[in-house]
Amino acid sequence: MEILVMAGQLILGLSILVGLHELGHLLAAKAFGMRVEQYFIGFPPKIWSIKRGETEYGVGAIPLGGFVKISGMIDESLDTAHTDTEPKPYEFRSKPAWQRLIVMLGGIIVNVIVGIMIFVIIAYKNGNTYLAAKDAKYGIVAYDLAKSIGLRTGDKIVKVNGKEITDFNEIRGSDVFLGDNSSYTVERNGKLEDIYIPNNFVDKLADKKASGQFIEPIEPFKVAELVPSQPASKAGLKAGDVITSANGKPIQFYHEFTEIVKPLKNKPLTLTVNRSGKIDTLKMTTTEEGTIGFYPEFLLPFTKQEYTFGEALSVGTKKAFQVVFDNIKGFGKIFRGEVSASKALSGPIGIAQNLFGGIWVWDRFWTVTGLLSMALAFMNALPIPALDGGHATILGYEIISGRKPSDRFLEGAQRVGMVILLGLMAFAIFNDVFKAVF
Repeated sequence: MEILVMAGQLILGLSILVGLHELGHLLAAKAFGMRVEQYFIGFPPKIWSIKRGETEYGVGAIPLGGFVKISGMIDESLDTAHTDTEPKPYEFRSKPAWQRLIVMLGGIIVNVIVGIMIFVIIAYKNGNTYLAAKDAKYGIVAYDLAKSIGLRTGDKIVKVNGKEITDFNEIRGSDVFLGDNSSYTVERNGKLEDIYIPNNFVDKLADKKASGQFIEPIEPFKVAELVPSQPASKAGLKAGDVITSANGKPIQFYHEFTEIVKPLKNKPLTLTVNRSGKIDTLKMTTTEEGTIGFYPEFLLPFTKQEYTFGEALSVGTKKAFQVVFDNIKGFGKIFRGEVSASKALSGPIGIAQNLFGGIWVWDRFWTVTGLLSMALAFMNALPIPALDGGHATILGYEIISGRKPSDRFLEGAQRVGMVILLGLMAFAIFNDVFKAVF
């Protein structure tokens, strides 16, 4: 069921974004009097289509893209039959270079607008709920990756890259992991100490074995919800209970509880709990995974920040473009050899697993869709033949030089671009499968 949910979210998200992207090309082309022969969401074979006027609108069976076929344009279809005839007034090739440039940028522009709109609406609707750095008063839990760079459980991170932080999430932000020569300033035993983060640290963080374990706030907790038929519910643990010890070891924070219980697989466990001021003792046996079956409620206070529409417009736009800046930084690290491409790049399987997840949550769906919209805009803007950015680069040359490249050159560039794109897609899908299996 989780696989179906992941696939459903990916297909819906991509269909929305691809449909709007191609609509940007279509509307721009029609605005300049170009004939649009086909508008398809998904690649062939064709599932359904309908013709309205000069344009066939349809849906393809492979839901990982889409296309718009404009008369007189050498595109991914590599249709060159028109090159032997004189340009018709309605053809792409007969229009001024600046009009053709706007048509090629139409999809990118729409993706940027959609991404900004999604982030603005989410900011206005939900505001910003966060753990203030001052409220993370017990410090951090340092997992193995954090310990490897010198952090310790109990450290209080007060600065990131020399700047004081207000939001605990700034500690795990892209500026830290995608930046160069990043550092934390921690308060330890009443003294300040700088901890430097290696430039290739994000490569280790992306490793499957790390499972995203880096740092978390140290948090007191109580039992929020029991999983039916699991050891905790069978033993009589109840929502609202505060666990004070496990197998005789005192517990105040959630990480202390997991450190004691996780190694116990199918082993006896005795809990002492405080239930509305009354102390009780519960005995149980852990599962094969070293769990007992309850969800915790963390007790550190969270701050809720509401935004006016004007504030949301600013915040949402900043978040949208942060996706582009992060992609640029990420590619920079790949090219410098600080991050391996196999860990950094994901195809459709990786996107479905790591971003959408197996539970359909609308806020997360739209957040990921907004992120993908900006990422698609960035990727399509790259100057690779067959991508919008490749077409735009050639048109930019034509505008500046006043010389139009030959149809033979355009056809060759398109073929090279298709080979590059198909190679990248094959690598991404193979990489997804390899990471999922191994």
